Amino acid sequence: MKENMEAFVRDLRTFLSSSQVLTQEPMRLHTTFEIGGPADVLVLPGSMDEVARVLRLVKAHDVSVTLLGNGSNVLVLDGGIRGAVVKFNHPMSDIRVDGTRIVAGAGALLKDVSAVAASHGLTGMEFACGIPGSLGGAVFMNAGAYDGEMKNVVARVRSVTADGDLVEREAADIDLGYRHSVFQTNGEAICEVELQLATGVQADIDAKIADFTARRESKQPLELASAGSTFKRPTGYFAGTLIQETGLKGLTVGRAQVSTKHAGFVVNLGGATASDVLGVIHEVQRRVKAAHGVELHPEVRILGEAE
Repeated sequence: MKENMEAFVRDLRTFLSSSQVLTQEPMRLHTTFEIGGPADVLVLPGSMDEVARVLRLVKAHDVSVTLLGNGSNVLVLDGGIRGAVVKFNHPMSDIRVDGTRIVAGAGALLKDVSAVAASHGLTGMEFACGIPGSLGGAVFMNAGAYDGEMKNVVARVRSVTADGDLVEREAADIDLGYRHSVFQTNGEAICEVELQLATGVQADIDAKIADFTARRESKQPLELASAGSTFKRPTGYFAGTLIQETGLKGLTVGRAQVSTKHAGFVVNLGGATASDVLGVIHEVQRRVKAAHGVELHPEVRILGEAE
């Protein structure tokens, strides 16, 4: 396996720069939780063509691969991630406006896409103004907030298969549901997203963004590192409400804590390990089940291996 990885890295460096291929890279530097052990190889592609070439090499060298957006909805375990992590960020973050459509790279931040839409008088992306994720990750998870979700605005997605082939999918073929998309099972790498928005009233768009921003800033623990909402919404309930009613605000394991500001968030107090976070998650699940008979399931994707 070591020989496979060495050959894989050597081949990557024939077409990617040294800044695009990082070995033994701490994933805490690449996640909003600021937690995570090293990736064997972190690859930062700059184009759809580079993504295709990387995935062909992944297959040729029989290397496992993990696809990552902004790292905002993940917990990377303390042992890190074996194989290759392909992360979409600034080099693939172009945003283009064509009438009422926006075409953007998977690495574009949601808040930037929302801002560009607003600046062109387009409505439909206001809900995403404060979600700390990338556009590709948002499609992967069908991200949503304030009664909006990606399902309402995605028109088309261009992705690359595990064989390195380019695929273009219409919205109907993406199976967007609650925190779900077809990309969670098909192994394709989302590279570009086309959004269908509508012409709106500028004052209404600005007011909605201001309202959502104020609500987010007043209720969410933005001053501390986190992965966003920790648990999925159980049918008929709100996870944060259940956790608060169980008296778990402030529950702490190591340097991880149920936020004292919003019980739906587990936060990193500084120097938390993934083990600390899992300790909080498991204790919250146990106590909420005992108190309310409701099972909570993590919304956060747990990646990698324990130390």
